Amino acid sequence: MKEVGKVLIGKEQVIEKVLMAIYAGGHILLEDTPGVGKTTLALGFSRALGMDYKRIQFTPDTMPSDITGYTVPGQGDGGLVYRPGAVHTNLFLGDEINRTSPKTQSALLEAMEEGNVTVDGVTYLLPKPFICIATQNPVGMSGTQPLPEAQLDRFMVRLSIGYPSTEDQIRILDEKRSQNTMDEVQAVVTRDMVLEVQNYLSTIRMTEDILRYITVLCERTREDDGVELGVSPRGIIALSRMARAKALLGERDYVVPEDVRAVFRDVCAHRVILRPQARMEGRTVAGLLEDIMQSVSVPGMPGKKNR
Repeated sequence: MKEVGKVLIGKEQVIEKVLMAIYAGGHILLEDTPGVGKTTLALGFSRALGMDYKRIQFTPDTMPSDITGYTVPGQGDGGLVYRPGAVHTNLFLGDEINRTSPKTQSALLEAMEEGNVTVDGVTYLLPKPFICIATQNPVGMSGTQPLPEAQLDRFMVRLSIGYPSTEDQIRILDEKRSQNTMDEVQAVVTRDMVLEVQNYLSTIRMTEDILRYITVLCERTREDDGVELGVSPRGIIALSRMARAKALLGERDYVVPEDVRAVFRDVCAHRVILRPQARMEGRTVAGLLEDIMQSVSVPGMPGKKNR
């Protein structure tokens, strides 16, 4: 986190949540205005984690084969030779993913869910770990294609970096004037260490009360009359893994309710779709999730009664 903080100044909370998603083995969707550091964040993590890194700038003419790879006739026996695509890496950055066609967007679905791609009937495994960080701009929607719900659900979290404070912007100007700060980012872990953390995450304890708390929070999103689509079972699993990652960074081997509450909005907001009538009434997904957190009873610490 300190290494990435060298290039993304004043955004410690966002850096922490991205690291949590990587340790949880999930994919990250960064939705924010241009120029706030989305690409810089991804590149900083690729260097600090010692991972291979590839990037695609999505445009309307980007083809699925650019992502998955393609086969060409080989020499000699006339067989087909596979040419790997951009997803054959550890950290894949899909820049402005909503500016390409739905067909190209869908080329990522298999890679994100199963860790492999299928080309001409043959399945090829991707390197481990495989993390996708995709960016999209919520403004300037001309020529964009909204991500389908099925693909949104495959992102563990959706995060927003936001504008830096006045003091942080002054620091950015001063440091950019003198040197390329990305060169200062050093690899402090390895790919094998990231895999070890991902495997260790399942050993972090969750009591039955915590498991029920996570489930009820997500179920409430489906029960509201103003909701057209609520949090899926995949979302419940994502919330539990993010809560475990939060506990890990807190140097604990058990999850507390505050871990769940800290990541609830990031995991669930992009998975909830309100009905048109609810939107006309001024309701928002953020407001809905806040109401749910306020209404669901929070389990007590081990050894204490629930409140």
